[in-house]
Amino acid sequence: MLQMNWKRIGVVAGLSLSLVAAGCGQEKDNATKNENDTSIGEKIEYTITGIEPGAGITEATDNALEEYGNLAGWEHDKSSTAAMLTSLDNAIKDKEPIIVAGWSPHFMFAKWDLKYLEDPKGVYGKVERIQTIARKGLKEDKPKAYKILDRFHWDPADMESVMLDAQNMDFDEAAQKWVDTNQEKVKEWTKGIESVDGTPVELVLTPWDTERSSANVAKVVLESKGFDVTLTAVSPSIMFKAIASGDGDASLAPWMPATHGAFYEDYEGEFEDLGENLKGAKIGLVVPSYMDIESIEDLKSAE
Repeated sequence: MLQMNWKRIGVVAGLSLSLVAAGCGQEKDNATKNENDTSIGEKIEYTITGIEPGAGITEATDNALEEYGNLAGWEHDKSSTAAMLTSLDNAIKDKEPIIVAGWSPHFMFAKWDLKYLEDPKGVYGKVERIQTIARKGLKEDKPKAYKILDRFHWDPADMESVMLDAQNMDFDEAAQKWVDTNQEKVKEWTKGIESVDGTPVELVLTPWDTERSSANVAKVVLESKGFDVTLTAVSPSIMFKAIASGDGDASLAPWMPATHGAFYEDYEGEFEDLGENLKGAKIGLVVPSYMDIESIEDLKSAE
């Protein structure tokens, strides 16, 4: 009888120790989980690193702060593309967390291992395309330039190659390099086009490397046919206004349907849409791949 009681006591004690150990382990796991849950926001001071005010992705990021309730308390640091890339570079060198407003095509995806955060609410839209728009009357006034611009179409990989080369040389040099090595594609754009003698063409672009790439390539191609090309970089709203008012001839820069959709609607009917010149573009919140986060909804509130 005494032996049986001791066995029962031993069983109970063993179970108690197991439960205590399990409880301690669970508390430790919960503490680790809570620490991981809050570390990203705390380390980056609940800040999303953005680019220039007025850019379409800037507006979309402001909307994301409102649409996602779990971003209450977060801030959107609007600065410049160059400043954003510097912050991203510094964070990656130290393997620190960072969240940036990003887009592709962009050389940063070739330079670093990055990923988009999932956007279940669709604030940043789906995969985008880049359009070509022209002032009304360009087809009649400068039909040869119009035809080249209407034919202009390339792939994200083409644009990224120019952007990557432009990190070590001027954009006009990178554009010339691309044209020299992609003559078959260029010949499709210029087929049957006779040269002109210094006809001026003004291309309006936004100050993104993507648009610097397309505008400079178009410039090289147009100049090979004798056009005198001027590139004018402005904010997206001014870009649309310039083409709608006829102050500029054309632009290869509008991102649709989300990034520049509001500006497009403001001036729709006041310019001619020549269709897409690139498809497969995307915008959204971007993080280094080493960050253990997959969705915007995974971000925690600052409160």
